[in-house]
Amino acid sequence: MSPDTSKQSHWCIVAYWEHRTRVGRLYTVYEHSVSIFYDLPHGNGFCLGQLALDNRSETVKRTRSKIGYGILLSKEPDGVWAYNRTEHPIFVNSPTLDIPNSRTLIVRKVMPGYSIKVFDYEKSCLLQQMTDYADGPYDPNSVRISFAKGWGPCYSRQFITSCPCWLEIMLNNNNR
Repeated sequence: MSPDTSKQSHWCIVAYWEHRTRVGRLYTVYEHSVSIFYDLPHGNGFCLGQLALDNRSETVKRTRSKIGYGILLSKEPDGVWAYNRTEHPIFVNSPTLDIPNSRTLIVRKVMPGYSIKVFDYEKSCLLQQMTDYADGPYDPNSVRISFAKGWGPCYSRQFITSCPCWLEIMLNNNNR
């Protein structure tokens, strides 16, 4: 058996959260792109509408209804891109979007129909060499995306765990 016929490794794992609670299983991605959406009759990808949770708050229910077509995550040669297919903004935080060694969290607002490079492979390699991680838990290969609600210094929600619906994208940086 030649090395090309062996099973391809995953490039990311997606976790869906409602406030501080992870909902459903981790979704492992092997294909170069994945749709993450609420509910489509012929959707292919990670369907958040199928994830059950008892006693959902009204805020979470309202936000889930805004996910719609969701996002498309795509692994490209220069990094990972997210395309906002919802009718509402998404909010993104990533180590490669932050200013190096900054004490301020940067959260980018991405309007419907727009895309953003949520993770830059080259910048990630540079950051891992120069960044000081002494301020607590930090994953240099993790991207956080919230639906419809922002967080951080410019918002009433200071932490992503205050957002009703959000994703954690854990990148397998060994499989670029």
